[in-house]
Amino acid sequence: MENRNQKLKVLTWHIHGSYLYYLTQTDCIFYLPFKEGSSEEGYGGRTHGFPWGDNVVNVASEKVKELEFDCILFQSKKNFLEDQFEILTEEQRSLPKIYLEHDPPRESPTNTKHVVDDPQVLLVHVTHFNELMWNNNQTPTKVIEHGVIADESVSYTGEIKRGIVVINGIVKRGRRLGLDVFKKVRKEIPLDIVGMGSEEVGGLGEINNRKLNAFVSQYRFFFNPIRYTSLGLSVCEAMMTGVPIIGLATTEMATTIKNNYSGFIDTNVNALIKKMDLLLNDAELAKKLGKGAKESAIEKFNIERFTNDWLRTFDSVIKNKSIISKQLIAS
Repeated sequence: MENRNQKLKVLTWHIHGSYLYYLTQTDCIFYLPFKEGSSEEGYGGRTHGFPWGDNVVNVASEKVKELEFDCILFQSKKNFLEDQFEILTEEQRSLPKIYLEHDPPRESPTNTKHVVDDPQVLLVHVTHFNELMWNNNQTPTKVIEHGVIADESVSYTGEIKRGIVVINGIVKRGRRLGLDVFKKVRKEIPLDIVGMGSEEVGGLGEINNRKLNAFVSQYRFFFNPIRYTSLGLSVCEAMMTGVPIIGLATTEMATTIKNNYSGFIDTNVNALIKKMDLLLNDAELAKKLGKGAKESAIEKFNIERFTNDWLRTFDSVIKNKSIISKQLIAS
């Protein structure tokens, strides 16, 4: 790779595969620690199912201490509280640090203190809702909204007169992910669900990430029954494909979907059922809303904006750390 040594070197863990794939479109070198034959969280490295670029490098966890990095990017409590002390040297632990928080607070939606409480670490949230709800302590924060890649070979058709739900582990995760909402709606509206463990509720199982957009594009609308979690990448991807979105007006969905433009959102499930029925019987309206969804996604979730945000963030954190270090030396 040309100018490889000039690119920023970032160590991070494999926590959320789809997000990591989009993150690695940033013009940096990403080192992923892995443990051969282990299922331990964060140590999967370059897993199958994604067309990883040459800038994504597997490194055996025991070899991490031998490498040089510009920044450490944490993505889970385990990364921050355990992993850094197990695989990094003391010198590496003094490098510029970013904690990427993927979720809203779980224990209390308003009073939960974040695990990071350090003015020398940047806490990056993926939605403004998440930043608003967490107690971020004395840690500086920044929001970098999602970015997804548009598959130009896939266009919305809506030929299948059904709704599609994309959720992993909906039974295990229960009410938070809207299991009860899904079941209620399915009694009145034809719905299919895909994702890991979806077979437990009569779903179609897991669809390969690279084939999911084409699969979803055939359905009349995308339904998001989730009560409380971050904005799912599957929602962003469906929008980018031109699929109209119907969902609960909670968390970041309230600022992502515009009624009568990109789909319908409401906290009244019965009202949403009526909108679903409307789209099932009006393919032209569904197509119009899908167009609005795509226009919104291109503006809000384009990959260039996303990767530029991340590159500027890495640069800023690294430069800031350098300035602080020089000030300490001078004093």
